Amino acid sequence: MLIDDVNHTLDIWIKSLERYSFDQLLSKLSPNSWSIGQVYMHLLTNTDYFFEQVRICISADNNADREMSTEAKTMFFNNSFPDEMIEGPPENLSTPQPESKEQLLRSFLALKEELNRIASLTTENQFKGKTRHPGLNYFNALEWLQFADMHLRHHLRQKKRIDIFLRLDKSHNPNSPT
Repeated sequence: MLIDDVNHTLDIWIKSLERYSFDQLLSKLSPNSWSIGQVYMHLLTNTDYFFEQVRICISADNNADREMSTEAKTMFFNNSFPDEMIEGPPENLSTPQPESKEQLLRSFLALKEELNRIASLTTENQFKGKTRHPGLNYFNALEWLQFADMHLRHHLRQKKRIDIFLRLDKSHNPNSPT
């Protein structure tokens, strides 16, 4: 079930947070790349936005006749983003560093709570509204939830690259014990 999938993916991010020191959360591969802390901040901001779109969709029938783009249809059919690095909008360059590891944990737990609150509303919902994604056109409430999960999973690839840089991913270290 979709809600279980999103909860599972959020749990991966929450559990992974335990592995990082605060210094690791702030470390960057290069000056123009994100730290893992910035990835967490990006996920918080965007997932909260996606959940807001769900709340809008379940409150009215606006745009019910609108469709997602062909690119989005492919993504939803595959249930994932393309396996490539995607350059986001310019405002991504100003993604802040986290204030603390505890802030990230509290915020992710609150996000998970909100997911489960809106999940119950989507099952009781009689509205068929859609809201516009900036690049992929229109999604309904359940599509926004699926998109949130796809987005969270997409960034697990980035997390893996950063973990290799931080030497937390032993699968790419030839000197690590197996």
